This record gives sequence, C-alpha cells and structure tokens, in this order.
Amino acid sequence: MKRRTALGLLLLSVLTLVTPAYADTYPNKPVTLMVPYPPGGLSDVIARKVNQALALELKQPVIIENLGGAGGAIAAQKVLSAPADGYYIFQGSPNELILAPLAMKAVKYKPEDFRLIQQMALAPMAIVARKDFPAKNANEMVAYIQKMAKEGKPVNYASVGNGSFYHLIGEELSKKIGAEMLHVPYKGGGPISQDLLGGQIDLFITPYGAPHVAMEKEGKLRFIAVLSSEPQRLIKHIPSVDENKLLKGFHYTIGSGYYVKKGTPEPIVEALHKALTKVMFDADFVATMAAMGQDPSPALRLDEAVKAFADDIKLYQGIAKSINLQAQ
Repeated sequence: MKRRTALGLLLLSVLTLVTPAYADTYPNKPVTLMVPYPPGGLSDVIARKVNQALALELKQPVIIENLGGAGGAIAAQKVLSAPADGYYIFQGSPNELILAPLAMKAVKYKPEDFRLIQQMALAPMAIVARKDFPAKNANEMVAYIQKMAKEGKPVNYASVGNGSFYHLIGEELSKKIGAEMLHVPYKGGGPISQDLLGGQIDLFITPYGAPHVAMEKEGKLRFIAVLSSEPQRLIKHIPSVDENKLLKGFHYTIGSGYYVKKGTPEPIVEALHKALTKVMFDADFVATMAAMGQDPSPALRLDEAVKAFADDIKLYQGIAKSINLQAQ
C-alpha cells in the first residue's frame, strides 16, 4: 500500500511538472488544419485566410489539408486517428461532426469525440439555382417544383453529402411544399459549383460568398431566395423565402468553427483558444469574412464553446429526427 501511495504521489508530481510544459513547448512543429472538402469551396477559402493569421499567432506554419468525402466524415475520422496533441485542427460544422454519424452506418465516431475550441463565423444562406432555372423567386420556385414532381420529373438539388445540413434542409423544403425532389450528393461545394454552372444541378441550398455574387452578376447562376426574413448584406435585391406562405419561417444559418480531438491537454486547448480568438479580430480576416458575406461570431470562452457545441448537438439531432433521417 505504501509503495502504491508513493508511486501515486510520484506520478502526480510528474504530471504537475509536465502539464504546464505543454503550453511552453506547443507548438514546436507545423500544425495541420484539416478542411473536410476539396479545394475551391467556401470552407477552403475561409481556411486559406485563417491559416495565415493563425500561423503568425502560433509562430509555426499552419498547413491546410483538403480531404473530401462521406460528408466530411473521412476527414473527421483522420483527425480522430491522430494523437490528441493539438497538431491536427479540424475546421468543421454540425455537418461533419453531428449529422454524418446519424446519416452513415459506416461512421463510428460521435460528436462528443471532438471539442469545440472557437466558433469563427456565421454564414447566411440562400437558395441558388442554375442560370436558366425557370423561377426567379420563392413563389415561382415552389410552383415549378410541384409541377415537375406531378409530371414525374423531380427537380434536383445538391448537397455536400448524405445527411449533411444541406441535405436535411432540402428534405425539409420538399416536405414543406409537398413535392418530391431528387437529392444529388457531392464531396464538396467546389464540385457542386462546377455542375451548377454547367447546368447539371437545378438547386443548391447553401452558404454563399463573394464568388457566388460575382457569378450572379455575370449571369452564370441565379439566386432564388434568402433563408432569412430580412435582406442580406451582399444580395439585398434577393427576396426572402417568406414570400411563399409554405416557406414562411424557413430560416437557417450555419457556423464554422475549429475543433480538436477530445482529450487534448488543457494547456494546448487554451493556447489554441487564445490564438484563434486573436485571429477572429485580425483586421485582414475580418475584412475578408465581411467581403465574403460571413457574419462574425461572438468570441466564446472555452466553457461557452462547450455549451454551444452541446446545444448544436441537440438542435441538429432534432432536425434529423423531424425528417426521419435513416442511416445508410
């Protein structure tokens, strides 16, 4: 017993000495920022702005790794397969961490396997269509979708994967207007944009940014409606979905944040939280987010981040249940 007590005291003293050292030595090599979608999409654009400012704060290179597939679950699993040492940061949202495990039987992780460090931005959302889609507002869109469903030629819509947030919203839209739509899953927003511009995709319910606005001005795509009651900053001329009585209150937004594997030592979590919070107020980052149409997220304390992620888990699991999402 005395020997066990002595060993326990020795272990405690070693941990006491070692734990603060994490904060002093982390990071001592490049950090990888995992983006769960291919290059070219909105997530990738955000990451390529964050990594520059974060590298300055951490005083180490921050390398972006793009890994699409399975609604972001492949990238999330790779982060979980790495040590919980803060050298893999996941840029994610409820899409990959909450919904993917509900939608795919092959995904074995749980949202609770991750820890939110800081939420960075909130993305306004809109319904975007191919340039020659035969509807210009929510009323015309609903009428056309209903007409095509009756003719047995359902309108298609894209998402970044089965069970993704955008898939769920598409299903909810279909349910609200009482008309079947065809879901087409992709690996990321970049490939969707290519097929949208090519006319292979009818609709995409998505966060958007300055590139989408530029493409609308060039006549390459069409905004149908915004998923909010008020006009949105970058596209004030686009009406609300509320114009259609069936879609009144069909309002959504989604946030992007930075996560680490659960069990990452607290001093490392605190170091990353401090660095990411500073990035939120970096002038170049703020200007870029504003230009892209992103709304700044309130800076969260670590305890607030824990609660925010728990609230998201409850909310998105509720949405999945409401449309009877079944794992495939």
